[in-house]
Amino acid sequence: MIFAAGFGTRMRPLTDNVPKPLIRVGGKPLIDHTLALVDAVQPDKIVMNSHYRADQLRSHVQGRAITMIEEQPEILDTGGGLKNAAELFDDGPVWTTNSDAIWQGPNPLAFALDHWDPTKMDALLVCMPLEKTVGRTPPGDFSISAKGRLSRGGNIVYGGVQIVQTSSVLAVEERIFSMNRIWDMTAKHSRLFGCMYPGFWADVGTPEGIPAAERLLDV
Repeated sequence: MIFAAGFGTRMRPLTDNVPKPLIRVGGKPLIDHTLALVDAVQPDKIVMNSHYRADQLRSHVQGRAITMIEEQPEILDTGGGLKNAAELFDDGPVWTTNSDAIWQGPNPLAFALDHWDPTKMDALLVCMPLEKTVGRTPPGDFSISAKGRLSRGGNIVYGGVQIVQTSSVLAVEERIFSMNRIWDMTAKHSRLFGCMYPGFWADVGTPEGIPAAERLLDV
């Protein structure tokens, strides 16, 4: 599941007429960087949500084996977006990824799969310490225990890639909600885990973040 429905407000004025996933970084749109990672792990199905300038995104991926879901009349947020798409997946865990990051290092989707253990995890988040991020300011999102369990607060940053059980999302009654809701529920049952990414990660959230991300690509 690729999350691509946001307005890209912090990226204005570049997103005044173009959706954020089509902003170019390192010579190609952000979404193409994400799709290269997705293609490398060969998932059975790829689903992408959209909302703002959805026609442009649909045109960009035309001809690819991607199921597009246009969220209307309102954006459903990350948790709601995944819940809305859940019927398109088989029962069980799915990868989700944001579409506004640059990674330098191993494929984060494959990295998550290598660390996934459904016997003890409902969600596994690919994370890194603040000092291995570009374009991210303190504070972090989580702390991580010696056994890999995540808790709120600390200097650990979520990189936007995870494996999550769809059953956790379907258990929420609301239509619009964030994945944060799922993580808090999962953490209460000690089933929220993180794996520490060994490379670097760039949050391409603002126009100023583009050259910083491009420098990371040159590493």
